[in-house]
Amino acid sequence: MIELKNINKTFKIAKRNAGFGEAVKAVFKKEYTYIHALNDVSFTINDGEMVGYIGPNGAGKSSTIKIMSGILTPDSGECIINGRTPWKDRINHVKEIGVVFGQRSQLWWDVPVVDSFELIKDIYNVDGTAFNKNLEELTELLDIGEIIRTPARQLSLGQRMRCEIAASLLHNPKILFLDEPTIGLDAVSKIAVRLFIKTINKERGTTVILTTHDMQDIEALTERILLIGKGKILLDGALCELKKRNSNHKTLVVDYVGEKLNATDGLSITKDLDGHADIVVNTEIISVSVAIAHISAQVDVNDISVMGTTAEEMVVSLYKEFEI
Repeated sequence: MIELKNINKTFKIAKRNAGFGEAVKAVFKKEYTYIHALNDVSFTINDGEMVGYIGPNGAGKSSTIKIMSGILTPDSGECIINGRTPWKDRINHVKEIGVVFGQRSQLWWDVPVVDSFELIKDIYNVDGTAFNKNLEELTELLDIGEIIRTPARQLSLGQRMRCEIAASLLHNPKILFLDEPTIGLDAVSKIAVRLFIKTINKERGTTVILTTHDMQDIEALTERILLIGKGKILLDGALCELKKRNSNHKTLVVDYVGEKLNATDGLSITKDLDGHADIVVNTEIISVSVAIAHISAQVDVNDISVMGTTAEEMVVSLYKEFEI
C-alpha cells in the first residue's frame, strides 16, 4: 500500500537576466526564486491498483514519483510504502519498486541490452533461477528476443522503451512507477506496451502508477485518476464517474447532401465542410434524437454517428474548471 500525507516540496532556483553583465553580477550576488512543487499532497493507493496520475507540465507529477521512489526527500509530510519510508530505507525499498522514466535510460548505452540486464541482476542481487525465469517471460511478453543482444544506442525509441520496462521488472517488483512510458512511441509500440502493463497487473498483481499526457494510455489502462495542478491534488476519482460528469455533451458526425446546416438551441456546429459536419449537442437542452430529427429535416443524411466525451475533452474541461 502507498500512503502519502501532507507532502510538501519546494525548490530553490537561481535566476538572472540575459547578458554578460548580468552573468558577472550573478557571481557576486545571486537571486533566487522558490518553486512550490508539492503542496500538502495526500492520497492512498491500494495493492494491485492501476492509477493514472495526470496534470499539466510543472504540476508536480514527476516530483511525486521521485519522492515515492526515494530519489527526493520532501520538506515535510509522510510517505509510507509497504511499511517503509522510501528515502530512509532506500536499499530495501528499491527492491520492491520498478521505475521507468520515459526520457531517462537505465540501460548502459554502448553494451548489448542483455549485459545491462545482467548488471541489474547483480545490483538487485536477484537469484539466478528467478532472474532467468523473469527474463524469459519478459522477453516473450515484450517481444524483445531479437534485440536484447544489440547495444542500446542502436535501438529505435520503441525498442528501447520495451527494454527499459523489462529492465525495471527483472527483480519482480510489487510496484511499478511509469513516468511517460509511451512518449514518442509509434502506434504499434504503444499498443504492445499497454497490453504488457495490463498483463503484469493482472497476472502478478503489480501496482501501477502511470503519469502521462496521452489520454489514450489513461483510458486503456486505468480505472482511477488523480489530478494534480499547481502542486495540489485537485481531484481523485473513478474514470467512469468523471466521464459521466462530462456526459451532457455528445458529438454528432454527419455526412450529408444538401445546403449548409443551421444550428438551433443546444446545437453547436464546430465543422461543416463539403457535406461533412461535426455538431456538439448539449443534452441538457436538446436530446440526441431531437437533434438528429432537426438535422434530417434540413438535409439528406448519408451517415451519422454519435460520440461521447473523449478522455482528452474531459481532461481539458477539468483543467478549465480548476484553472490550471
